Amino acid sequence: MNPHWNRLTDEEARVIVHKGTEAPFSGQYENQTTAGVYTCRRCDAALYRSTDKFDARCGWPAFDDAVPGAVLQRPDADGRRTEIVCASCEGHLGHVFTGEGFTPRDVRHCVNSISMRFVSADELDTRFERAVFAGGCFWGVEYYLQTARGVIQAVSGFTGGHVEHPTYRQVCSGTSGHIEAVEILFDPHQTSYEALARLFFEIHDPTQVDRQGPDVGEQYRSVVFARGGAQIRVAEALIARLKRKGLAVATRIEPAGRFWPAEPEHQDYYFVHRKTPYCHRPVKRFD
Repeated sequence: MNPHWNRLTDEEARVIVHKGTEAPFSGQYENQTTAGVYTCRRCDAALYRSTDKFDARCGWPAFDDAVPGAVLQRPDADGRRTEIVCASCEGHLGHVFTGEGFTPRDVRHCVNSISMRFVSADELDTRFERAVFAGGCFWGVEYYLQTARGVIQAVSGFTGGHVEHPTYRQVCSGTSGHIEAVEILFDPHQTSYEALARLFFEIHDPTQVDRQGPDVGEQYRSVVFARGGAQIRVAEALIARLKRKGLAVATRIEPAGRFWPAEPEHQDYYFVHRKTPYCHRPVKRFD
């Protein structure tokens, strides 16, 4: 057993280690609707978001999506069902079903409550970490960061300026001082700030000044908004590596300030509209 894992009770071990099932309608999270994140009871890795939970009336908590990369699927030994396990510790969670039509995603992760712990929205910053990146239109930056392993949430918004509660129209006018940015909440059990910063530098062109592709204006400049010295050092090291490769990196490193979420119509833009970014594309820049 990994010494960093949580100690399990006999009943928790029966389900998580020995692939048992708790009795239907008996779990503490079956009817819970509180905002937050569900983590693995054994290793604390983030598994599911409350926004992906729905009432399937099946007797166990149901989710139609998971934190990217957090859950693995594998056939049961008898081949009749598909088991889901925590990708970090392989603890048993439950089973996944498709074709039932409960939600537009048409997927149901049927999870044992006992396999999870709940972290409320008020506690997120005590368990997880945040990062803020700006690299052109926030729609494209959000699109790629949102699907990275260990990213719990990606929010499009504005930062760096002097206007409180800025609107998209104000930011585009150039009078607010803000730029388009994306704030991510991520699980350090599954990824690292360096991995996400590397991805940031590979999904936009860090050599462009006050623009990204066809989008021109100071609100599209490339900035790493660092939350503390550790993030500054990581960003500086990555920029130095890119410069040694001959790239004239224009990305700035600035201290993170107040982040203002953009209007609802700017959230999950490419997923809602079922499109892909027109001004961002992955380019491998690191060995």
